[in-house]
Amino acid sequence: MEKPHFRAALLHPRYWPTWLLFGLWYLVAQLPYRWQLGIGRLLGRLMLRLAPSRRTIAERNLALCFPEKSESERSALLRRNFESNGIALMETGMAWFRSSRWLRKRFTIEGLEHLQGPAERGQGVVMLAMHFTTLEIGAQFMSLSHPVDGMYRPHKNPVYDYMQRKGRERHGADSEVFQRKDVRGMLRALKRGRAVWYAPDQDYGIKQGVFAPLFGQPAATVTGTSRFARVGRAQVVPYIVTRLEEGAGYRVKIYPPIEEIPSGDELKDAVLVNQFVEARMRENPEQYMWVHRRFKTRPPGEPGIYDGVRKRKKKRRKVAG
Repeated sequence: MEKPHFRAALLHPRYWPTWLLFGLWYLVAQLPYRWQLGIGRLLGRLMLRLAPSRRTIAERNLALCFPEKSESERSALLRRNFESNGIALMETGMAWFRSSRWLRKRFTIEGLEHLQGPAERGQGVVMLAMHFTTLEIGAQFMSLSHPVDGMYRPHKNPVYDYMQRKGRERHGADSEVFQRKDVRGMLRALKRGRAVWYAPDQDYGIKQGVFAPLFGQPAATVTGTSRFARVGRAQVVPYIVTRLEEGAGYRVKIYPPIEEIPSGDELKDAVLVNQFVEARMRENPEQYMWVHRRFKTRPPGEPGIYDGVRKRKKKRRKVAG
């Protein structure tokens, strides 16, 4: 996919509010790191009050996944989780607008040999990622440590789309970007021995997946992990990025390959993926994105988890040519 190019159409007055937003975002990203964490927590508390649908989704997810916790424990976890989501907004600005030197000072990495080994053999790697709130800044940490190609979904706002791509690609000169539907491009990259970022932990429906248990619930789980590993002759290497306490930075942990994938059984592979994902979610629940409808697809006859929760209306927007 070619690099993002600036177009005069992006200066149309309809996009001025978006440019103003990015200008403010850039300025905030220049503040001291601990200040940004504090601002992020405040934003998260505002989101908890002003985003009732997202709050309800997160509440139902936490009740479903942690029935052993008391209501007060889940409420405290919900509050910390929304604070983490607010911090994620600040981290996106850090990832897109701060220098590589600034970012390198803020993370440590372990397990890099699990990527270097396959690269030396010319074998591709499916980088098994998860939707934690550190996702955006964590992707930049990985790009600064090892070439990793990524999947990309265009944004409807062309200015946001341009800035998002510029921000995500500024630290990964050796990385490639594929549109999310470009399966062939991803497979070609894997066969060339590239590492490709892939997050299978959201509900994309059952047409491209299977029901595999997650926290004891049937969860629609995409089978792309095993298919990409099989067709791309690649290893599946998970990683996670954890935000440390007291503003101490971040820890990037790359795990050994999941050798059992591909097994030839897509359901078995999906179960293995969900077991790994669930273990990481249990280790650090406050930093996971519980605001997503992870269990929206249900087996026939099963009641909906999010019944009564208002869905956002999708607006059609014209994209500048």
